Amino acid sequence: MLAAAAFALLACGQAASQTPADPNRLFADSKLVVRDRFSDEIIGKGPDLVFIPGLSSSRATWKATAERLRGKHRLHLIQIAGFSGEPARANATGDVLVPTAEAIDAYLVEQKLTPATLIGHSLGGTTVLYLAEKHPEHLKKAMMVDALPFLPQMQGNPAITADQIRPVAARIRDGMVAGGAGYEAGVKSAVAAMVTGAADTQMVVGWGMASDPGVVGRAYYDDFLLDLRPGLAGLKTPLTLLYPDNVPNHAPPGMMAKVYPALYAAAPMVKPVVVANAKHFIMLDQPKAFADALDAFLAQP
Repeated sequence: MLAAAAFALLACGQAASQTPADPNRLFADSKLVVRDRFSDEIIGKGPDLVFIPGLSSSRATWKATAERLRGKHRLHLIQIAGFSGEPARANATGDVLVPTAEAIDAYLVEQKLTPATLIGHSLGGTTVLYLAEKHPEHLKKAMMVDALPFLPQMQGNPAITADQIRPVAARIRDGMVAGGAGYEAGVKSAVAAMVTGAADTQMVVGWGMASDPGVVGRAYYDDFLLDLRPGLAGLKTPLTLLYPDNVPNHAPPGMMAKVYPALYAAAPMVKPVVVANAKHFIMLDQPKAFADALDAFLAQP
């Protein structure tokens, strides 16, 4: 159950460019930049926007958004190495979340994209929050889509610490890293709680099954133990938190409006916005509501 919940609440040397046949390339007329911990598919013209997907997810999380916005923005669609068929490269061993976040930050600076506008889903939202706390001078504003400052808080114990949860996180990590039938069953169970539509469910399951279980397990472990609560009060970057009401998961109406804002109560720079009739993948469950919320965020100074 913890593994499913983790999936549901989640989710620098330059190498040679990938070929157009790469399964993670969404647009034939895009530019691909490949680094040791991520790749960036660049499409469109205009002000830059950087999108980061979640645990085991593809950059296709943002495909409809990219199609809609490419005429007025230059979009950077990040793909984490080891997720959804992307080769693991530097993420093949060791920590994943923080080194990848730092690599993305270095890339933003190198490419003169700072101060950047970032949008991150799940684990990508955690990455955004980490960067807002550690490198505020590199961010203009950011949107987090269903991301938390400390994942274990959703277990109902707001005082829980990383040390207390570490043995549980390690067991789940090791189960994921082992792969096999257990990993497949965990992916399918988790995605059922994350996505509503049948075709979208099949797509997200496919992303998980195409991911490297070792990278996914270690990234999950990193995410589960990364406690960003101490930095909330000092945030300087305007942040929008888009979160689901989880009514399709049988949450009582209004319940999530009591949970998410409370978790960010110490952060006056975070603006919570709820989306009705949505699970974890808000952009798939409620595409119009997501588009409207994103447009409202982009219209803010």
